[in-house]
Amino acid sequence: MNKWLVAILLSVSGVSALATEQAVLDRYQKSCFACHAFGANGAPKSHVVADWAPRMEKGMDTLVKHAAEGFNTMPPKGLCFDCSADDFKALIEFMAAPKS
Repeated sequence: MNKWLVAILLSVSGVSALATEQAVLDRYQKSCFACHAFGANGAPKSHVVADWAPRMEKGMDTLVKHAAEGFNTMPPKGLCFDCSADDFKALIEFMAAPKS
């Protein structure tokens, strides 16, 4: 019986992780894609590690602050007016990761 419970819990956590990934992708498409997919106005391109490396060196707290308050040509909230700090962190991690 314990094996079934573990299997169910693993299955549920896997579904939850997929839902979270889809939520980040949906938010990216809605809010970040327009600039970060193409590098508009000097935005670091999504999944181009070389574009993100110097920014990541500044630390996640700084990047989240820049996303929330705006930085250079990025407007405050970067078109994601309902994003929380955790949302910005997830979006930054998504965009900074190499394409899988």
